[in-house]
Formats: sequence, C-alpha cells, structure tokens
Amino acid sequence: MADTIIETRCIAKHFGGLHAVDGVDLQVAEGAMHSIIGPNGAGKTTLFNLISGYLKPTSGQVYLRGREITNLPLHRMAHLGIGRSFQITNVFSNLTVLENVRLSAQALGRDNLKLWTSARRFRRYEDQALAALQEVGMAEKAGLPASVLPHGDKRKLELAIILAGDPQVLLLDEPTAGMASEQVPALVEMIARIRARGNKTIILVEHNMGIVMNISDRITVMHQGKVLAEGNPAEIAANEAVQRAYLGESQHDEHS
Repeated sequence: MADTIIETRCIAKHFGGLHAVDGVDLQVAEGAMHSIIGPNGAGKTTLFNLISGYLKPTSGQVYLRGREITNLPLHRMAHLGIGRSFQITNVFSNLTVLENVRLSAQALGRDNLKLWTSARRFRRYEDQALAALQEVGMAEKAGLPASVLPHGDKRKLELAIILAGDPQVLLLDEPTAGMASEQVPALVEMIARIRARGNKTIILVEHNMGIVMNISDRITVMHQGKVLAEGNPAEIAANEAVQRAYLGESQHDEHS
C-alpha cells in the first residue's frame, strides 16, 4: 500500500456561522490521482485551499509526509514541493511564455533574489522552463507574449509554471474551467500523462464528472462541509448517498 503524502486531521474552516469545512479527515496516497468533488457549496474548494495553505484552518492540521505544515507561509509550502493552480489563470501577461515559466523555476532556486544578474547566469532555469513547456506541448510558443495566448493555452502555461518547480504534489483547481469543450481532452490527456510518470501526486478539484471518473484513482465526495463518501470511481458511481446529493442539486437548479 502506498504511503500517505498529504493528510488532514479534523480540519475545519468557519466563516462566522458558516461551517464551510467541518472536521474533515483526508488521506492522499503518494503517486495517486485523488479528486475532490461535491455539489455547489459542498466545501471542496475551501478544503483545497486549506490543503494548499491559501486558507488557514479554524481548527485541525495538515500534514505532508507526516510533517505538520498547517501554518507554514505559502513560499515554504512551494519549497516543500507543493504546487497549485487556480480556477482563474494566473500568468504574467506582459512576459513571454518562457519568461513566465523561467521565473517559476528561478523562484524555487538559489538565485531567486538576484533580479539584476545577467540572464545568461540562469541558463539552467531556462532549460528547466523549456523542459516544462515541452511537457505541456507549448515549447514552440516559448517566445510569444502570454497575453496573446487563447484560454486553453494559458491553462497549459499555468501547468508548465507549476511543473517548472518540480513539485511532489500538484493541486489542480478546476483545470478545465472556461475551456472550450474541444480543448478539454488534450488537457486531460496531459494531466494523465504527467501522473503516469509515477513521480507526482495530483489532487484535483473538478466539476466535470466524466473527467473525474475516467482519471481518478480515488474520489472524496464533499457535502455540506463534510466527507459524504470516499472510494474508487466505481464505488462512488454506485453510491446512493452521492447520487442523492447530486440529484438534489440538479433539482434545485431546475427550480431556481
């Protein structure tokens, strides 16, 4: 059985009287593709933000390989090997594709504060950046300004930015959000290919159930701030409580 790489213990986040996440225990196996799903307002994005350090919990702890990381600053999380994407693309539009990725590699290297040193000194970071762009199929667009990229390519660029830092854990927040349907299969295939190399753990928040069921090893279903169910895709698909939670949402949508 694979070792646990990410764990939460009774993690909770309250916003006033709203218990967005309410005592969640989660274990993510090393090397797994672990998806977090749930109806709107279930708490999945809040849980994701607690794991990645963008929110601090009201109570409970987060662990990386058994080491507590609950209150570490974001830059320490990155140096420990946790990289994350956002629902909204997060790139520097005024820089080239290559510069965006090189800055990510440099930020996690020993030259991260040497802003005015000749770029020739940073050849190894450029090499890392080009390798990451190659991995996401964007190497031929390295010299383009990020501002001219279509949305699907900005998603790929963001993935390259994360990969350039060589994280152990990739936290992908709605990676297909806003993408045209014909662009989605290529991105999903790319994520699956990264995972298949065997040296990355991927935690995915995704609304598209077809994607989740096709690429996940394990799925955690959130509902009203708690874990409703957890299992492999077949177990989740057959779970009546999960079906009721999603059916309730669809019925609500029909009457809203």
